[in-house]
Amino acid sequence: MKGRMRKITGILLVFVLCIGTASQSGAVTIDEAEKKADQLESDKKKAEEEKKTLSEKLDEIIKKMNETQEHLTAKEDEISDAENELIQAQIAEDDQYDSMKKRIRYLYEGGNTQFLEMMMTSSSITDLLNKAEYVAKLSSYDRDMLVEFQDTVKTVQDKEAKLQEEYKNLNTLQSQLVEQQTQAQEMISSKEAQIASIQTQIQQNADTLKELKEKAEQARRLQEEQAKLNSGGSSFKPSASGNVVSGNGYFTHPCPGMTYQSSYFGEVRAFDPRPHKGNDYAAPAGTPTYAAAAGTVVIAGWSNSAGNWVVINHGNGLVTKYMHHSAICVAAGQKVAKGQQIGYVGSTGYSSGAHLHFQVELNGTAVNPNTYL
Repeated sequence: MKGRMRKITGILLVFVLCIGTASQSGAVTIDEAEKKADQLESDKKKAEEEKKTLSEKLDEIIKKMNETQEHLTAKEDEISDAENELIQAQIAEDDQYDSMKKRIRYLYEGGNTQFLEMMMTSSSITDLLNKAEYVAKLSSYDRDMLVEFQDTVKTVQDKEAKLQEEYKNLNTLQSQLVEQQTQAQEMISSKEAQIASIQTQIQQNADTLKELKEKAEQARRLQEEQAKLNSGGSSFKPSASGNVVSGNGYFTHPCPGMTYQSSYFGEVRAFDPRPHKGNDYAAPAGTPTYAAAAGTVVIAGWSNSAGNWVVINHGNGLVTKYMHHSAICVAAGQKVAKGQQIGYVGSTGYSSGAHLHFQVELNGTAVNPNTYL
């Protein structure tokens, strides 16, 4: 039953890892999604600040438009008053001109006879002079009044022309403000659309990030479950035997308790087109494994593909790797002797059955382990 559960859990683990790898290769990783989330929030904040600036600008434009409209209304009242003033001035001018024409016509039609009659009827020279002076003053008054009224008309006309020019300028300003208002409103609408688009991207990215984290957590739990099933609940287990050295080679055999060798270095297997990088020694789960030579443990822990594995540095570019343990009994940084137990055979990681994968590397390149055994 336990073996069946181990197999099912292993299949699920591979399935989850494959899905996670596929989803990440086609989309983003958790780190990329988190960075994208930060960038989108920054873009949204920037767009909202730009919208706020545009809204403030629009408010200022509307304020100016209202002020300009008030000026236009006041200017219209001033122009209306000036037009009425001009009409009254022109009427006064016309009336004065008509009065002057009538008096001139009267004097002209009366001729010298009336003037002589006026002189003859004078009671004294003083009276005569006074009458003559009156006629002269009357004529001068008419001229002066006409000039005054004409000047008044000209002044009012200039005033109206100035008001009309001011009104024209205010109308031009109002038209410009209306155009600015339209542009600002269009820019705000565009910015609102941009913010909405960013918000949609934020939500989509959040959903993606949530999905990635859920898959990562699911994979982690399955890995833990697989490790527990393969190791009986722990990936570390104390050694059960002393040092075991066999053979006359530089390396002792890493798994002398093996049942048979299930795979060879350089072999191309049906499920993997790449040449095999080590030897596989099939053995019952729990069979002890040993350090091939003295060295320093570089890695003693978990790998998704190698399962519970141990990597030992022997110096001079020579490194050995031991994979798929059910449990290990050494720690990273530990010095080990040749033939010292380092773990127990298992089927953790990418493994189809209990065995030890033994790999030898020289300067980073896998070489045939048999050369050293």
